[in-house]
Amino acid sequence: MNENEEQFTAAALAYSEKTLDHFRNPRNVGVVENYNGRGKIGEADCGDVCEITILVEEEQINDIKFRVYGCVGAVATSSAVTELAKGKHCEEALKLTDDDVVEFLDGLPDQKKHCSLLGIRALKQAIYDYWLYKQLLENGQVTNRIEHEQIREDLFQQFANEF
Repeated sequence: MNENEEQFTAAALAYSEKTLDHFRNPRNVGVVENYNGRGKIGEADCGDVCEITILVEEEQINDIKFRVYGCVGAVATSSAVTELAKGKHCEEALKLTDDDVVEFLDGLPDQKKHCSLLGIRALKQAIYDYWLYKQLLENGQVTNRIEHEQIREDLFQQFANEF
């Protein structure tokens, strides 16, 4: 076994079997077709980025998928978040915490616990985005998701330009 293999093996041993399973076989990967909520969070400290898309019907998350760029912890925790949120009502899903994710995965190494926040934060952003989209539709301010995305982008640019 060479030095790189030894380092990888030592790092892998720090993760639970359930965490490694979610890393090797992530659930719900991709983008939900015809999603009505989207959250995207980047963590500047470690370079990880997570995007979650949801399809909500009658306030229940009927479909959820994620895409992530990151380490073992980021992939596993994002996968776990989708499993925990799928089928829940939005209000119930908003109550999920990073501790719930860590517990679901049978623990994470201390130095990787910050990764669990990415998926939870992206999920919450997706739910809030769904509620905004729903309100804009009901008020006749948008007629489809593309118009909503443009409004989001315009608002983000205005905000970014101010700071």
